[in-house]
Amino acid sequence: MDLGLKNKVAFIAASSKGLGKSVALELAGEGAIAIINGRNKEELEKTKQEIEEQTNAKVLAIAGDLSIETERNKIITSALQAYNKIDILVTNTGGPPTGRIEDLKKEDWDHAYNSLLASVVALVTGFLPGMKQQKWGRIISITSITVKQPVNNLLLSNSVRASVTGLIKTLANELGIYNITANNVLPGYTETERLKDLMNNSPSFASVKNEIPLGRFGTPAEFGAAVAFLASERASYITGISLPVDGGWIRGIV
Repeated sequence: MDLGLKNKVAFIAASSKGLGKSVALELAGEGAIAIINGRNKEELEKTKQEIEEQTNAKVLAIAGDLSIETERNKIITSALQAYNKIDILVTNTGGPPTGRIEDLKKEDWDHAYNSLLASVVALVTGFLPGMKQQKWGRIISITSITVKQPVNNLLLSNSVRASVTGLIKTLANELGIYNITANNVLPGYTETERLKDLMNNSPSFASVKNEIPLGRFGTPAEFGAAVAFLASERASYITGISLPVDGGWIRGIV
């Protein structure tokens, strides 16, 4: 299936590893020009080389921390200087610390806000003018299954990611007239370093595989394929959704 992504410019946040990296690999494999981002410059350059070797696609690596306002402004400027406009924006962040309400300090909430929500607002604001001008764009936010079914001990993620879901749904309503779609993708329990950390830090995660109807954790490649489809021409009539990629873990009907 031709997804119609050849030469589309895609910015993928937090893509030096994990789910972001899997999305960058998938988009590059479909012919998109990938702009990857991460805080660790050495790790980012390693990922750039890996994607280029596997896909023969052109990859631009821009190092920086999207949770810091001055750095995210530089990242946005660098991306636009390189390609003038972004066709596909994939927002993504690492998961915030675990903890219950009594465990969390004001600094934890402030960092979660800057990392999970303010970064998304800044990226959308920075790249939206080009999408509007060409009357084509894809905005895809990687959030979490916790926005539909909260997970104990993940208060920061449960709370702030829900705000991102509302933001993207509202953007879908406002931007459809410009032929811009906006969707959330909700990763379930996927084989990443983040999942390993959660399982090590919280005993309740040890039996989570038993809660998944498919009986296994997802792979990053499976998740990347779902995001690539939503970014494609084939998904041109899909907007405003929150798509779980969770093996059936969410029990709700809708």
